[in-house]
Amino acid sequence: MHLTLHIWRQPNSQSPGRLVEYDAPDISPDMSFLEMLDVLNERLEARGELPIAFDHDCREGICGSCSLMINGVAHGPNRGTATCQLHMRSFKDGDTIYVEPWRARAFPIVRDLVVNRAALDRIIAAGGYVSAPTGGAPDGNAILVPKENVDTAMDAAQCIACGACVAACPNGSAALFTAAKITHLGLLPQGQPERYHRALQMVRQMDIESFGHCTLYGECQEACPKEISIDTITRMNRDYLRASLGSGRGAVAQPD
Repeated sequence: MHLTLHIWRQPNSQSPGRLVEYDAPDISPDMSFLEMLDVLNERLEARGELPIAFDHDCREGICGSCSLMINGVAHGPNRGTATCQLHMRSFKDGDTIYVEPWRARAFPIVRDLVVNRAALDRIIAAGGYVSAPTGGAPDGNAILVPKENVDTAMDAAQCIACGACVAACPNGSAALFTAAKITHLGLLPQGQPERYHRALQMVRQMDIESFGHCTLYGECQEACPKEISIDTITRMNRDYLRASLGSGRGAVAQPD
């Protein structure tokens, strides 16, 4: 494949950035998108040019590091796919591809395609911990959990904190991310003691981090590589409202 790439280059958050055009011949359709960038960087280094900085780790769709806007779409054209799982056969020979970092006020650019997503970590940290009484391990079947709750909780737990929901949202909202983290614990018995306090603290931290407000456009759901439903946002709003009315007290909460 022979591609034309327009890639965002920016040395740091204080300096202006711009799209730079690169010619990319002899690209195998079996390469992943990140492997294609690896090949491009090898060619740049061979010419004595600075390689393109981009974030990656597991390359298995688990860590959420591979955060790229590809032709204006978070993680590229394939639904339910992280950038590292996107293969070049999804494009055509001769295509022009635009590659940019996440665009959100809460995600300052570090360099080129790398953004600082520490705001998401601080939201998780604001949720605190799950109470774990000491003693012998309980029997696996001692606590019965309805299958519907388990399925919904595990669907929400798939969130890899990539930030695609924020990048795709016209408001730059982190509501889907925060809701997923609140929901997967809020539906299980182990998450009940801190359920409402957790929702209160995480939503407050989300606002502190300068994310936009959710107006349910639904773009977050479309961009999410794990296809997490915006129904989780409804659950988050309900728990946050109850927490606000009850001053954060919710130790007697039950999963529903």
